[in-house]
Amino acid sequence: MKKLSIIAVAFAAMTFAACGGNKGAQNVEEKDSLKSFEQEQIEASIKMHFDSLASELGKLKQLPVVMKDGAISLSDAEKQVKPDYLLDLTAADEAMTLSEKYRVLSAIEVDKEVAKLYDMPVDEYDKVIAKLAADINDPSFKAIDDAANIYEATTTLYDAMNENGRINYFWQIVATSLVEQLYVTSQNTDKFIAAFNDDAAANVTFRIILIQDALNRLTEYDPELEPVAKAVEPLTVLNAVTVDELKAQMVEAKEKIAEARASLLK
Repeated sequence: MKKLSIIAVAFAAMTFAACGGNKGAQNVEEKDSLKSFEQEQIEASIKMHFDSLASELGKLKQLPVVMKDGAISLSDAEKQVKPDYLLDLTAADEAMTLSEKYRVLSAIEVDKEVAKLYDMPVDEYDKVIAKLAADINDPSFKAIDDAANIYEATTTLYDAMNENGRINYFWQIVATSLVEQLYVTSQNTDKFIAAFNDDAAANVTFRIILIQDALNRLTEYDPELEPVAKAVEPLTVLNAVTVDELKAQMVEAKEKIAEARASLLK
């Protein structure tokens, strides 16, 4: 948590000063000891909260649109109508910052799974994913064998990114992955919603809550996450606990979902 640790140090120092830590009556050793204790407490509190969020996220099943167990099955006739809403692979070339590369990578991975549903060739997807992974050069990917599964947002990936000081990017990955999956679902709601059960519908709501909580807290330490938090915030209108509720809400929120996607992948 390199970024968070740096901020926590500064915040602990400010807290110490605000509590009268600069009074002449206290010696330097007492000040340093108190500062160190407060710093450790703040960092431990931050880490505990995000560990908890990631743990809860890891317990949730993947949305049916990217499940590998045949949750969604298309007929031969349906496969003939290829989706025209998948992200253009040239978006990878347009991603300049590290944040943009992570977000585009997670979206393209979701789209690759959708392309498979339609029996579309995925060689180009594999090439783009490999190039983005090389550009990002995140050692955390080794924990999950390769970068082709980061959209699954496992606790293994979280722990690795935490260890490598890339915790903030983990939440960018899960935010973009969720938005892309919702976007894909919104483009073919009748077909894709049919693969949901009530638990899966409720999981969508819980995913949004967990991700929004993490992003809102992290924006205090990392300004780059503010646009991501703003993009996801409108999706809190999805608060379904049944499939029927989710279907109705997806129809109403279709424009908001498209706007969130455009904000993350512009």
